[in-house]
Amino acid sequence: MAATTRRVRFVRNRYNQMLRIPREFELPGEEAILRKEGNCLIVEPADTGSLADLLLSWEPLHEEWPEIEDLPAEDVRL
Repeated sequence: MAATTRRVRFVRNRYNQMLRIPREFELPGEEAILRKEGNCLIVEPADTGSLADLLLSWEPLHEEWPEIEDLPAEDVRL
């Protein structure tokens, strides 16, 4: 069973405060989403799914769309 909490230290370079993430808390991928809620920082793995994966995850629309008359293109004078 992995630990759910652990005390860690911050590392500061010239402009940033950094946090070393212990191995048991490592996230997949190369990027993460960071957000602040009150005094808490929430770190989540960034979704790297493809557009096709996103589209496949959506439920189909069951809408009635109006008929659109198929008109020929209008001439454009340049």
